[in-house]
Amino acid sequence: MPISNFLYSDGQMLRSDKALILPDNRSFRYGDGFFETIKWRDGQIQLADYHFERLFKTLDRLKFQPPSFFTKNYLETQIQELVKKNGHHGLARVRLTIYRGEGGIYDRINHFPHHLIQTWDLNESNNKINENGLVIGVFPDAKKVCDGFSHLKTNNYLNYAMAAIWAKENHFNDAILLNPYHRLADATIANVFIVKDGIVKTPGLSEGPVEGVMRRHLITEMRKKDITVVESGLEMEEVLQASEIFLTNAIYGIRWVKQLETSNYQGQMSNFLFKTLFF
Repeated sequence: MPISNFLYSDGQMLRSDKALILPDNRSFRYGDGFFETIKWRDGQIQLADYHFERLFKTLDRLKFQPPSFFTKNYLETQIQELVKKNGHHGLARVRLTIYRGEGGIYDRINHFPHHLIQTWDLNESNNKINENGLVIGVFPDAKKVCDGFSHLKTNNYLNYAMAAIWAKENHFNDAILLNPYHRLADATIANVFIVKDGIVKTPGLSEGPVEGVMRRHLITEMRKKDITVVESGLEMEEVLQASEIFLTNAIYGIRWVKQLETSNYQGQMSNFLFKTLFF
């Protein structure tokens, strides 16, 4: 990943090689925080309303107490200044991390949302759908829980991190995670959609996936165009019998899958959605 020279930490622009996290930091110790991964393109934060709506909903869900100045405009301004300072042109990836401060599990703590903003150059290929379909597998060693926090992008990312390592070891492009009921949840850095009998399906939020911004965008836009989208539980048998699988996230949009286990897939719907729904 290309090096960026500067970052924002709690409203201060600093050199990116400056040590910031103390040993007692609760995010480092317990994963007490969350993050947004955002695509910046031609001077604009893509899907900004969805990103910041999710961010402030997550702040509330995780019981942070933001001060009055901590607004969408405050964060957008810092992102734009940092992108400019790091000399990005055309495309950039932005990571906005929110975390609580220092302390143990039961310590009396301040619930201020400490925040760290980083940016990196992004390859132009992230504006295109993949020519070659992905080959993916099902991670066997962890299950994605289904609870009141499973849809959040928290800093406790161990299952996904281990699944990504497993995927690389097994020469897969990505790995699917299942929920405790052996149904589809999501992938390491993406939501998962299938097409079966002409209907687009994706796991409902009660099934344990992260509530992806691109997932929300695609569902909204498909329904505007009268494309049937069903949010439900997806048994792996149905996934393996589907005609298509595609993965979505805020950075690359849509990527189509060529193979999962012994099943092979096409990419017609993926290509159609990419060409007709992307901004």
